[in-house]
Amino acid sequence: MKHVVVLSDTHGLLRPEVLEYLKQADIILHAGDINTQAIVNILKTYAPLYIVRGNNDKEWAQDLPQSLAFSIETLRFFMIHNKKDIPADLSQADVVIYGHSHKYACENREGALWLNPGSCGKRRFDQEITLALMDVEGSRFQVEKVVIPQERK
Repeated sequence: MKHVVVLSDTHGLLRPEVLEYLKQADIILHAGDINTQAIVNILKTYAPLYIVRGNNDKEWAQDLPQSLAFSIETLRFFMIHNKKDIPADLSQADVVIYGHSHKYACENREGALWLNPGSCGKRRFDQEITLALMDVEGSRFQVEKVVIPQERK
């Protein structure tokens, strides 16, 4: 079984609570808007990293892919930053990972799981600070939403 930590929209901030989850990760997925190479470097110290470029990832991220197709165990993934850029043909994907909206979403669509882990970086408006944990074994998986308590004003 692989323990996967799914992140998006960190926007230059890795909270201490997120680092605690990364300690248990076998694999890290990041769906873009990383904002700095330093964040990528830190993530790579925890586990193998699959990462795509977000709309805020500029010159420094030119070598990062816009989208990525890969497998964990026998589960096939497709990852991209913005949901509107997801291709029409997803017949080769069991799980679609995306970000951009900063809002957690987890739904089954046309036989695939569509997962947006939300944002665990800088807080935006009054949205929850979230990430997703995923256990993958063969072609089976379980997803857990993690809400990081917000600092009170």
